[in-house]
Parts: sequence; C-alpha cells; structure tokens
Amino acid sequence: MEGDFRTEFTRVKGGLKHRPALVLNADYRPLSYYPLSLWPWQEAIKAKWLDRVDIVAEYDDVVRSPSMVIKIPSVVVLKDYVKPQKRVAFTRFNLFLRDEFCCQYCGARGDLTFDHVVPRASGGVTSWQNVVAACSPCNLRKGSKALHQTGLNLRKPPRQPAAEELRNTGRKFPPNHLHESWMDFLYWDAELQA
Repeated sequence: MEGDFRTEFTRVKGGLKHRPALVLNADYRPLSYYPLSLWPWQEAIKAKWLDRVDIVAEYDDVVRSPSMVIKIPSVVVLKDYVKPQKRVAFTRFNLFLRDEFCCQYCGARGDLTFDHVVPRASGGVTSWQNVVAACSPCNLRKGSKALHQTGLNLRKPPRQPAAEELRNTGRKFPPNHLHESWMDFLYWDAELQA
C-alpha cells in the first residue's frame, strides 16, 4: 500500500506534527526553559479533555473527530501547580547547562565532554565541585595531570548550581522554533510597557 493515510499527514513539514503546545505551570511560567516544556498537540488535547489544563492560545489548525472540531492548542496552563524541584540532579546535561555549553578552559563551544579538575587517578571525585565541561582538545591536553601542570586555567570554579540558577541559565538558550503565541510567556523576548 502506497503511503499510509493515518501517518502521512504527520510527515509533511509544517504538518500537525510541528504544532507543539507550550506548557505553563499554574503560575503561568514554563515548567522548564531548557529544554522548553513542550507537549505534542495530542497530549495537549488529551489534557484538556481530562480537564487538567486550560487553553490560553491556539493555532489556526484544527483536528476533527466525527462529532467535533478542535483548534490545536499552542499554549496550555496546568490547573494544578507543580512545585519545582529544589535539588538539581548531577547529570551531563545539567553540567553543560551550568557551564553554558562552553569549555571551562578555553571557552570553545561544541565537541564537549566533561573533565575532572582533580583527576580521579589522584583521588578526585565525580561531583559538581570537581567536574567541568571541556572541549576534546583541552580534555586531551589536560589528561590525568593536575591543573597547574598543564598551563590551563578555569574560567570559573565549579560548584553546585541552585535549581533557579539553572532555570535562568536555560533562558539564554531558546529553542529553534518559537511560536509567536508563546512570546508573552517567555521572559527573554517579552517587551516591557513604558
């Protein structure tokens, strides 16, 4: 069978697949900034049907069932407040976000890995206070040597970030696609009234 009618429309660029909904907490702030809290349009409609969200803005596109026509939500607000986590998980992603996706030795972006400031071979531990984002050339240059033996310097000392600090850092990295209906809820592009 040529082209499955059930999935063909989601493969078209600009089709319904590319209509995510921005998810806001009950206080009208995004659940997360990086990655931006987005749901596929199906999840947003399901959440509305289950009365878990209010729809704040909609796309022009609609979906149809036998008995109704529904505009696709572009911004939804949770009815129940989700308390943000206070503790920040020690993950590679959060480490890169803390270091703003740049090498802490030379400032390069891209081709990142992580490096133990005090090498594990010398008793260094894997923790917020001892691990930094590093580009591959700097990581290879440092190897398992102590920092003072390499001529490398840290741009800033490693430390455990607060959850709010990571959320604020995430605002600096907007995703590739921002729908105009989201702008009032994303603080980096909000125009202030005089």
